[in-house]
Amino acid sequence: MEKAIRAALGELDKVVTYLETNLPKNCIIFLRGDLAAGKTTLTQAIAKGRGVEGEVTSPTFSLQHCYEKDLYHYDLYRLDHEEFMQMGLFEEFEKEGWHMVEWGSDALWEFLKNAGYNVAMVTIEPVGNERDYRIEN
Repeated sequence: MEKAIRAALGELDKVVTYLETNLPKNCIIFLRGDLAAGKTTLTQAIAKGRGVEGEVTSPTFSLQHCYEKDLYHYDLYRLDHEEFMQMGLFEEFEKEGWHMVEWGSDALWEFLKNAGYNVAMVTIEPVGNERDYRIEN
């Protein structure tokens, strides 16, 4: 299923509501988009919608942040598929909840999909002061 939503920063609740309504409670969500497209901003909106307290930031140097409310956030910019697997981070996907993955490789996407995990892709593209969110699951 594919859905497209155009939203400004103040309208991210439309995207969050769609995701919460249409994705399973256990899902690995790949976030695709150029630098500054809004990947972390979407994760922040999801965290806010779930009632996560505290700061939600990109895990650029730590690779993973674990938040309350079964929300996990990964930044795999510097890792390829093999490095990810060797580090044992793959096992983190066994935890219940949503796993927000920035910069995940196509190889990891295919592996997870073929292994039977619930996976979704959110591609974010800036359009002026708004963003187009293309959601595939």
